[in-house]
Amino acid sequence: MPFSLAIFDLDGTLADSFPWFLRTINDIADRFSFRRVSDEDIDSLRHASTREILSRLEVPLWKLPAIARHARRLKGEAAAEIALFAGVETMLRTLAENGVQLALVTSDSETNAREKLGAAAALFQHFDCSASIFGKPAKFRRVIRRAGVQPDRVIAIGDEVRDIEAAHAVGIACGAVCWGYAAPAALRALGPDHVFERMDEIADAVRPGAVGRIGEA
Repeated sequence: MPFSLAIFDLDGTLADSFPWFLRTINDIADRFSFRRVSDEDIDSLRHASTREILSRLEVPLWKLPAIARHARRLKGEAAAEIALFAGVETMLRTLAENGVQLALVTSDSETNAREKLGAAAALFQHFDCSASIFGKPAKFRRVIRRAGVQPDRVIAIGDEVRDIEAAHAVGIACGAVCWGYAAPAALRALGPDHVFERMDEIADAVRPGAVGRIGEA
């Protein structure tokens, strides 16, 4: 059965924001008094779950809303520096032209998301932004209701462990991209329905008439 709704994450999935994150994270750490990230930490953090990352960096959960607001403000100031990955607009347009509804669920603000997407923002029917770090399941459910589709016709596509966990919690298919924040091995360990190694694989797997599972060799 083809998918009729594709829910996308933004940072690390459609937008190449990881370099910005690496430049910014220690300034945020100093401001909110959690552990700084060294170059030696990066690989192990990319293999960790979200809760493990928070624990290793000694980030109290009660600080997360303030950290998220500050990060959104900084990201808005740097929006012009954060480009979409090559092939994003072509992939999204292919899905839209094949009748797939597009939704964006992100921890970033809608204003920042629309600026980063540029002309591609017009291809999305649904935006549900400013998600808390563990708040994506509720936003997935809301987008699905708004789109008027059955869960078995929905796929969520992201680049982090929490994206896969959120899709599993809601009972929808999930796709993991290999070019974002989390290491591909960490994503594969959670058994996503699709693992995408190239941008053009997304349209091939999601649009009506697609068969099989991508990138699982």
